Amino acid sequence: MSMIPLSDASRRPKRFPVVTLVVILLNVFVFMLELSGGEAFVKQWSVIPADVVAGKNWVTILTSMFMHGGWMHIIGNLIFLKAFGPEIEDAMGRIGYSAFYVLSGVAASVAQILATPESNVPNLGASGAIAGVMGAFLITYPRDRIRTLFFFGIFTRITLIPAALLIGIWFLVQLFSEIGSVADVQGGGVAYMAHLGGFIFGAVCARLFENSPRTPELET
Repeated sequence: MSMIPLSDASRRPKRFPVVTLVVILLNVFVFMLELSGGEAFVKQWSVIPADVVAGKNWVTILTSMFMHGGWMHIIGNLIFLKAFGPEIEDAMGRIGYSAFYVLSGVAASVAQILATPESNVPNLGASGAIAGVMGAFLITYPRDRIRTLFFFGIFTRITLIPAALLIGIWFLVQLFSEIGSVADVQGGGVAYMAHLGGFIFGAVCARLFENSPRTPELET
């Protein structure tokens, strides 16, 4: 069984989510550069923890959060961003949300670097920053119902899941994956610690970035 969040069924943003759209387009643009630049591009702009610890290539902490390891990686990330980003952008305002998104990505990279400081494995992806958005959503709109696509083998169904439950399940998956993957990180496993770092940053700091009245729930 798997599930894909589609949108918030409980409310709609008051303003068009410009920043979320720009971030999506920027991720797509950088991914196209990756496809054309190949392995050399990935190594140049991904975070390599050992390099950052040695004081080199600090800019990759920023550049890596707009890169992806493949089609499924970018598609999955952007689906989650589209599902949770617009409402958080509305609550924080465009400037605040922009800063929050970048800082979530930075926190994610720092968490991964601290977890594997001697690693020479390139780390990349928007997952940490998007995890920050999900952490903020959990704090801001925990009771919202998320329109979610479920897959049961060949069968599919769209249903409404409370945000706290959906995001909580996601967080537990990341947590237990991290516990089970410690021995595999140096071999190039998924950077689950980055997911956890971004999520925790988002949950802890969400209220600090809110500067707009929360969008009221839709009438049912």
